[in-house]
Amino acid sequence: MANLEACASVEDYRRLARARLPRILFDYIDGGSYSEQTLRANVTAFQDVKLKQRVMIDVDKVDPTVKLFEQDMAFPVICAPVGFSGMYARRGEVQAARAAHAAGIPICLSTLSICSIEEVTRDSGAPPWFQLYIIRDRSWAVTLMQRAKAAGCKVLVLTADLQTPGTRYRDIRSGMARKLTLPEQVGRVVEGMRKFDWTRDVYLRGRPHRFGNLDGVLPREASFADAWAWIGANFDPSVNWDDLAFIRDHWDGPVVLKGVMCVEDAELAVKHGLDGIVVSNHGGRQLDSGVSTLSVLPDIANAVGDKLTVLMDGGVRSGGDVVKALQSGARGCLVGRAWAFALAAGGEFGVSRMLTTMQSEILAAQRLSAIKHFASN
Repeated sequence: MANLEACASVEDYRRLARARLPRILFDYIDGGSYSEQTLRANVTAFQDVKLKQRVMIDVDKVDPTVKLFEQDMAFPVICAPVGFSGMYARRGEVQAARAAHAAGIPICLSTLSICSIEEVTRDSGAPPWFQLYIIRDRSWAVTLMQRAKAAGCKVLVLTADLQTPGTRYRDIRSGMARKLTLPEQVGRVVEGMRKFDWTRDVYLRGRPHRFGNLDGVLPREASFADAWAWIGANFDPSVNWDDLAFIRDHWDGPVVLKGVMCVEDAELAVKHGLDGIVVSNHGGRQLDSGVSTLSVLPDIANAVGDKLTVLMDGGVRSGGDVVKALQSGARGCLVGRAWAFALAAGGEFGVSRMLTTMQSEILAAQRLSAIKHFASN
């Protein structure tokens, strides 16, 4: 844990994750689509937003808590859905969910998680939010919603921006998105021997390595390449606004649409009665050369006002970034890579430590900018 104690920023956890993980997993977390322009833009956009420093104002008591969708949160952060994260540490989604629960914030579980909804709920102490992809077999979407509801999940996050898998050069090069040649398979074994801590913790002790939410539609022993091929064949590009009626028929809690990047779509989300949206470009992993999420957030937030809850993700690397997003119109931030790096670096302890740091940074920014509290929905 000595290296973790020295971690001061998300970048520090990223370096440890890179040293510990096999390349195929690190590149999946770290990479984006094509030349990764949008991925970089998400991060650099925060450099252009400034906070106003204030003095001589009583900030002894500032309040970082918010209430979103009737859920009290210790600070305005949700651990975003990250696929395959059970491969970053042993039963990784459970470890991350425990850390989030202890920190007083929710985690949103990916459809493509290794640990199932039921396992995460049972072993973490609280049900997650659930992120849903709609596949061509709509009956399976119904099954997933029923399972999420039975597990106690309160919020459904419908991801809309994976109509087709983005072309991710790193995943092609690493073998995540294609079948490996025999020499590459041998190289993978050699790498596993070099990354012995990960091999022992995850590969040997962390089984079963299957997608817990997709039992019945994806072969249990599916490889990463098999899973990627299945996504391309089964995720439904025909999904449209009319399908929200189908979601409402099977889900009676809050529905949040993830992937909104323009005012037109935000206004349609209001028209169709959604409870919230996530201003998101999938972390720069889908459409490259697109704009950053932070750059479009103010216009979207102004357009919808209080008609629904606006969240955002993409490029959030610190508590200061969270405050900038909230000052730009969001009610909360989803963070993905930050907790994934911390999980890979140090499991539950790593995620807990990263979230504690992020909360401290939020409090510091509040005090130095005299922001006594944040708006809730």
